[in-house]
Amino acid sequence: MANTPRLTESASAVFAVLAQAGTATRPQLASLAGLSKPTVSSAVAELEGARLAAHSGTASGGTGRNAAVYRIGPAAGTALAVDLGPALTRVRGCGLDGTLLAEATGSRADAVDVVREALAVLAADAPLRSIVVAVGDVTPPAREGDGTRPATDKAGPLFDAVAVALPPGVPVHLENNVNCAALAELHEGAARGRDTFGYLRVGVGIGLGVVIGGQVLRGANGAAGELARLPYPWDDGLEPRHEALEEYIGARSLLRRAAEAWRDGDGPCPRTAERLFALAGEGRPAARAIVDRHAVDVGRLAAAVTAVLDPGLLVLGGSTGADPQVLPGVRAELARLSWPTEVISSTVGDLGTVVGAARLAVARGVRTVTEAARTKD
Repeated sequence: MANTPRLTESASAVFAVLAQAGTATRPQLASLAGLSKPTVSSAVAELEGARLAAHSGTASGGTGRNAAVYRIGPAAGTALAVDLGPALTRVRGCGLDGTLLAEATGSRADAVDVVREALAVLAADAPLRSIVVAVGDVTPPAREGDGTRPATDKAGPLFDAVAVALPPGVPVHLENNVNCAALAELHEGAARGRDTFGYLRVGVGIGLGVVIGGQVLRGANGAAGELARLPYPWDDGLEPRHEALEEYIGARSLLRRAAEAWRDGDGPCPRTAERLFALAGEGRPAARAIVDRHAVDVGRLAAAVTAVLDPGLLVLGGSTGADPQVLPGVRAELARLSWPTEVISSTVGDLGTVVGAARLAVARGVRTVTEAARTKD
């Protein structure tokens, strides 16, 4: 990893607020950082000397004077986010002010090439400060001596394959894909302005991102929100099986139930969830019945979540969960089984995971710069 200049505490504070603001004048930086104007002037000069801040123009001041506007400089570096999805790999490279610099998308099989494509676009002279990899697996808290790897073999082999494409010496942080999507909903999606909510993803699998007080709840084992581990079925004479609930609600079982219920007069049986929902949207009775029952099942899962968390708001995401046709049935079943809870559909869509991972990568990159061997002012 590239060396980071030794910064004073005031320069670190100014860099952090400048990265968040994108651009700012010295008076604005003083207000945001809670520092005096002379201290900020000294800090900006220090950051400019280290190429961590740069002049980017002027702005008219209230007294008629023009004020210099600053942005983060070329030495601030970049951050990389990798979403290892069930079908697609999405990658984003960003500046530490959040500016999108590179993005690439490809199949799961081409994950290594997708990562390398995005890395090739990032400026060679800009140090890569942090990498966040989003996986559909439990991501245990990092402990000294532990290797960076998912907790189970669900995503481990794919992560191992992609890791060879990541630059050595750059900190790699693993995060659950649903947690990343929840962060995207919090900052840029349906949950903006709400600091406590649940993000319920239903698609190929199921998962829950829990946000409390603006922070993602990860749990002692990094497994908070692993709904696939809820015991199912839970009935007389039936033995719960490992991740049986995810198997029942997931898209594969949804299509299997559609195939079992389909009749010759219903036309070609849908082979994808997208096609099933399209037929339901056209008013086809067989497809409509399957989708309506799916909404009831998701509503019951939502009731279980609400019984434990009482989040006040549930955001529905995922390839089937976010479909608008599911929303009324979920709301009705949740209202029947639990107390009032607002339910809305995701607005960040399929990009939610990589968007949230990029935000997390940027935050960790800024921390890398600001926490590097500070000195006292």
